[in-house]
Amino acid sequence: MAPGAVSNKEPTALAIAELLDPRPWYKNGRLLALNAWIFLLLITSYTNGYDGSMMNGLQILDQWKGAMGNPAGGKLGLLNAIQNIGALCATPIAPYVTDGIGRKLAIIWGASLMIIGTAVQSAAQSVGMFTGARFLIGFGLTFAANAAPLLVSELAYPPHRAPLVSTYNSLWYSGSIVAAWTTFGTFRISTEWAWRIPSILQGLPSVLQVCLIWFCPESPRWLVSRGKHEKALNILAYYHGRGNEQDPLVQFEYNEIKEAIALDKEIAKNVGWLTLFSTPGNRRRMRIIIAIAFFSQWSGNGLVSYYLNLVFSAIGITSQTDQTLINGILQIFNLIVALIASFLCDRAGRRVLFLTSNVGMLLFYVMQTICFAQNSITGSQAAGHGVIAFIFLFYLAYDIAYTPLIVSYTVEILPYALRAKGFTIFNFTISLALIFNQYANPIAMDAIGWKYYVVYDCVLAFEIVFMFFYCVETKNRTLEETAALFDGEDKVDTIAARAGTQAGVDAALGRHPADNKQDEEYDEKHEHEHV
Repeated sequence: MAPGAVSNKEPTALAIAELLDPRPWYKNGRLLALNAWIFLLLITSYTNGYDGSMMNGLQILDQWKGAMGNPAGGKLGLLNAIQNIGALCATPIAPYVTDGIGRKLAIIWGASLMIIGTAVQSAAQSVGMFTGARFLIGFGLTFAANAAPLLVSELAYPPHRAPLVSTYNSLWYSGSIVAAWTTFGTFRISTEWAWRIPSILQGLPSVLQVCLIWFCPESPRWLVSRGKHEKALNILAYYHGRGNEQDPLVQFEYNEIKEAIALDKEIAKNVGWLTLFSTPGNRRRMRIIIAIAFFSQWSGNGLVSYYLNLVFSAIGITSQTDQTLINGILQIFNLIVALIASFLCDRAGRRVLFLTSNVGMLLFYVMQTICFAQNSITGSQAAGHGVIAFIFLFYLAYDIAYTPLIVSYTVEILPYALRAKGFTIFNFTISLALIFNQYANPIAMDAIGWKYYVVYDCVLAFEIVFMFFYCVETKNRTLEETAALFDGEDKVDTIAARAGTQAGVDAALGRHPADNKQDEEYDEKHEHEHV
């Protein structure tokens, strides 16, 4: 099947949802509640984004540099990389926790570890204490970051799934914004509170999650996989069907989930790590997942994400005020672009966004390289300002796809049985790429200066070629239906036939939107019920 082709043999859950209830989602109280819970899950990304921007800001602060012994080179690289080293250590355990105790408890466990790590980091009296705390934050973040996107994708109302999961990674910049502007506000404080206050705020989303997530619904797919069919059906009915278990969309989703999981278990009764590479379809998935994980960190963005102060110093911008101000504005710009792109993923398509992003990144990074070289060789102030302008344009291109799509695309192309393990491979690859970047970037910048940018120019050119040949379009498909693009249409047909959903689909397609009045009456009658 050609990339982007969608089977017309069966109606999709998205089409059924839109036909049954064409009203705006904010006029449905249960969808409002569901999306509020999903927002609580989405802010997991805040902590990760906060860390990168916070470390950028702390490196600008003389108060932090003095407290940490003015770290540089390898020592500075370790301080930045240690969180991802902690994440790497937790990576082999995370999928077993996520699949074993459930998505909710995995998030609670990870958030609790991050709260402890943030407390130790904020109270650090030495560079060793600060480093150990960052290791613990990274270790805990892995559990939360492994489970949260899965729970979002498995809870979301079908038409909302792709934009919401894409929003997950886009909210990385919400943490960046808070960190950047916090350090901009605190650098004037002469004491160590200049860096302790930003550190304390890193734990805010974890505190909210530990307090509130107990009341969030669990993944229906995880419940079905554990034999808790009634609970799964209740959750789907309550949030997707206005409380009606016989709603055609609810029955369609429930039967599709149930039979997809059953079929996956039959195909791979002992799902292990080797299963990720055991079939042509799975190998195709992993090739894409590993590639976009590396591309998301090896596109030159690592220089600005963690070592913006080195870039600014190299082009002659040394004022703490100027550095922290530009960093703060950049993070707001990134968030706006990434959120807009998140809601375009089903309109424009994943393939179009990825290719547009890659071409734009290469163009603007080459221009950034030219300006950097001109500034280094001639000392041109205009060229230095050009570097800043092209940093913004580069991130405009980067945020079109590599901020919103890498998580949602990874999650949606993996079948349920492999989703946690496959997503772990994705996170593991990102951690490897980040650790390399965080160690290598300051050393390479010191050694070869602007010539280091040429390395990333070559990487970006390779990315365009790879994505052109291997990126598969997946828009407007449910999680189960996406399997057709990798495992063939036969699998989707088998799921549909075994689920016996055609009667429910026919009922849905034959139903008139005016019938929503019956749903409203049912909803009013049963509004007091809680899943």
